[in-house]
Amino acid sequence: MKHMGRVLLALAVTTLAGAAVAAKPPAPMNYDGNPGGVRTLEQGQRPVVIYPTVEAMGQWRAANPGRSNASWGAAGKPASTSTSNNLLYNGGTGGIGVETAPKVYLVIWGSQWNNNDPSGEVAILESFFGSVGGSSWFNSVTQYCQGVASGTVFCNGAGTAAGNPPGMYQGVFFDTGSAAPSHPRQSDLAAEAVRAAQYFGNTAAGSNNSTQYVVATASGNSSSGFGRQYCAWHSSTSSSYGNVAYTNLPYITDAGSSCGANFNGLGPDAGITIVGGHELAETATDQFPSTGWLDSSGSENGDKCAWISSGQGASANVTFPNGNTFPVQSLWSNAFSSGAGGCVLAYP
Repeated sequence: MKHMGRVLLALAVTTLAGAAVAAKPPAPMNYDGNPGGVRTLEQGQRPVVIYPTVEAMGQWRAANPGRSNASWGAAGKPASTSTSNNLLYNGGTGGIGVETAPKVYLVIWGSQWNNNDPSGEVAILESFFGSVGGSSWFNSVTQYCQGVASGTVFCNGAGTAAGNPPGMYQGVFFDTGSAAPSHPRQSDLAAEAVRAAQYFGNTAAGSNNSTQYVVATASGNSSSGFGRQYCAWHSSTSSSYGNVAYTNLPYITDAGSSCGANFNGLGPDAGITIVGGHELAETATDQFPSTGWLDSSGSENGDKCAWISSGQGASANVTFPNGNTFPVQSLWSNAFSSGAGGCVLAYP
């Protein structure tokens, strides 16, 4: 009996140890190398592509003069004229690499939003997303395509190009009947994006192939690392509705200058549309990360031009076709400077 008791005790300890291992939180983000780009956040979830903070990007550029992932030095001068800095096509997921007819949906997630929007971010995001379609700023995405060989740099009319249609903003889902997790994990955000797809009726096969969901969390509620290690990120998840692309967009003004407040003198709310636009354009050209258009270091069209404060490609106010003006960052264009590539606020 004593022997049997020791066996049972050993089994109990083993079971508890196994439970402890199963409950272990995911490893923290790995920020080796460039501060932006592809990262793994949570076991069992797909890679994300993060937008680094102003400080992280500035520190990296200062430590790597002439080697910026934007290919521009601190003074805004080109660091290289080689096409090796350009974006390459990575084959897509199930043939989908870009958004050929982009649709964007805004998801206001959690009851924490109720009577809690001190910077008016919902109205700003709705107006911004409703203004972008057909703009010369977003038009740079149209030089990238799918249906071409992996490693392609210039589509030159081949394949099917990413789109820039007027009216790409499709609406908002106020999912505010219950509280969202105060510090959501990637799996929580992915599940909310799938709920949004269901809410909007995008449940048929292929209905999410050119669609993205921007999941916005309320002031005071964000996933780990916001404002210290990243400003936003985008990813995708599998579902019974197909692959679903989504963005984790925290309450940007909570991070202050780290995520764009008063960047380049563009005002206290500048980061809302700088960050929102960055993720919008990256998802359009890398729908299901990281199988769309990235450079050899894993940076997308927004990462390569993150937080440029002077010279070619510096963030600025841009007026859109409907007359609304918003602060945005530049986007990488492979075609710039006769194919050498660079950061642009308009294309062509």
